[in-house]
Amino acid sequence: MAEFPIEADRLTHVYPGGVQALKTTSLQVQVGEVLGVVGQNGSGKTTLVKHFNGLLRPSSGRLLVMGHDSAGQPVYELARHVGYVFQNPNHQLFSTSVRAELQFGPNNLGLPPAEVQTRVEEAVAFFDLAALLEQHPYRLAFPLRKLVAMASVYAMGPQVFVLDEPTTGQDHEGFNLVRRLVQRLREQQKTVIIVSHDMALLAEVADRLVAMWAAEVIAVGTPREIFADDDVMRRTKLSPPQITQFSRRRWPGQPDHLALTVAEAVSWLNPGH
Repeated sequence: MAEFPIEADRLTHVYPGGVQALKTTSLQVQVGEVLGVVGQNGSGKTTLVKHFNGLLRPSSGRLLVMGHDSAGQPVYELARHVGYVFQNPNHQLFSTSVRAELQFGPNNLGLPPAEVQTRVEEAVAFFDLAALLEQHPYRLAFPLRKLVAMASVYAMGPQVFVLDEPTTGQDHEGFNLVRRLVQRLREQQKTVIIVSHDMALLAEVADRLVAMWAAEVIAVGTPREIFADDDVMRRTKLSPPQITQFSRRRWPGQPDHLALTVAEAVSWLNPGH
């Protein structure tokens, strides 16, 4: 296994017309980590992660996937290693039934029929899709459509998962399912990259955050480190989770009491309970 499943080496991207959407970026993504990518719209988040499975190609620099230069590798080959779940499932789903959607990726990888069936059954069980298998994906409500998109990538079993705004449009149950998905992938030593404005989700599941502003990475650190950095928060125009903001007011000047979750804050408010 490669030391880093994803490694950007002085990566840049310039769109046609001369718009520089990604300034020189070097980044090493660890095996089995959950990495959050944060920043306002237009900061370069999606441009960065679309390089990871070949949807975009570097204007300069290199992008290594599983230790190999992605240059010249077709998207279908990179998809064996990096699964990408789009923010809008309509950009991803195209089969006439949920069952066919789940079968497509494993079939396209050339897996034996028995393995395809096993992967589909695992995805159906995890995402609770049994009642929807014969339905057309576009007849489903948006939150369910998004779950089908996640399940279709899950069935392919890549080493790296890129989730673009996975909780957008999800209710509380959908939020919890995304959280469980990330936890399961972590247990399987998969690498998960989450592009999100959902700071509460990232505070709970991410090992590190990459903060972007004006097409470049301005900080990399743990969620606690990034949320405590007033300059990064100001430049990115992002707000830490409400419980983190509460803990800063409750324990000012105590960085060791910067709560990322409600459970953390409660434990500090009620020590010994």
